[in-house]
Amino acid sequence: MQSAPLSYGSDQSGLVCGYLFGRGADGKGQPLDTDAACAWLKQRDQHPREFIWLHYNLANTASEKWLHEHTALPDEFYESLHEGPRSTRIELADNTLIAVVNDVLHDFSFEPSDISTLWLSVDKQIVISARRKPLRAVDSLRNAVRNGETIRSSVELLIHLLRDQADALIKIVRDAIATVDSIEDSLLAGKLTTKRASLGAQRRVLVRLQRLLAPEPSALFRLLQKPPAWMAEIDAQELRQSTEEFSMVLADMASLQERIKLIQEEIAALASEANNHSLFVLTVVTVLALPINIIAGLLGMNVGGIPLAESKHGFLIVVVIVASFTVIAGWLAFRRQRDVR
Repeated sequence: MQSAPLSYGSDQSGLVCGYLFGRGADGKGQPLDTDAACAWLKQRDQHPREFIWLHYNLANTASEKWLHEHTALPDEFYESLHEGPRSTRIELADNTLIAVVNDVLHDFSFEPSDISTLWLSVDKQIVISARRKPLRAVDSLRNAVRNGETIRSSVELLIHLLRDQADALIKIVRDAIATVDSIEDSLLAGKLTTKRASLGAQRRVLVRLQRLLAPEPSALFRLLQKPPAWMAEIDAQELRQSTEEFSMVLADMASLQERIKLIQEEIAALASEANNHSLFVLTVVTVLALPINIIAGLLGMNVGGIPLAESKHGFLIVVVIVASFTVIAGWLAFRRQRDVR
């Protein structure tokens, strides 16, 4: 029996899920398969009040081919699919919104590789989204639509996605803050077991998240200043609000990075102090052993004229001399240490 071809979580065309909005009075999305989507795309001019959302898995090589054959997306969308990692941006091309949104994977664990990209093309009637790996924000949007949440317009779908992404980012920041709080408590209690390297890795991931997720201000400013004619005023206002909320989350992330940096510096200072103390103890031991080593070396010479060789109290006198030198050396060493402090 011949096995079915790999679908990578999608059907043969690469479609992960599809929904039709605006047909019912309640505004809820109705599921679409590939055939129904093709039929609607051919008759889209007959349904001006409706719009669809098609979500594709680019790991399935059939996705891009299907989009070329059945949609008329701008060239900028296909070009963005093959670009390297770039920060989140929303720009206008051929009266269509092209969005590149970086998001975290479902099983995000503070690893740089757990960040991937979602590409979107949004016009009045068609929303196309595509990704290579399952992402938190788009799956949250998918679950919301599946559970019957009302979506007013195609732009509101994009706004919902941005807010879901902000919610996922807030959860990441809260988890990171809880970890940092625990490290700070351990640091204040003198029971710190976390190494600077692990904090450095967490900080690098936060920096990368901030760099990739922060919207490009120039493209967003141009869009908000002159939105496409088909975008409703309420949608433009909500898009502006969602970007402002997103910026607040990124500001919290920046302050968290500063906290981690301060903790790293404190750990480095504690490590330096511990190393200095160890070096001081080693120096004191060496200094304290110096008198007895010198005197033992001198008295151990196999030559004539060794002092106290014939005295019955010679050993006791040598012990007193060695002890005196040791006490004096120790006093000088500890006095210097107190002066340094």
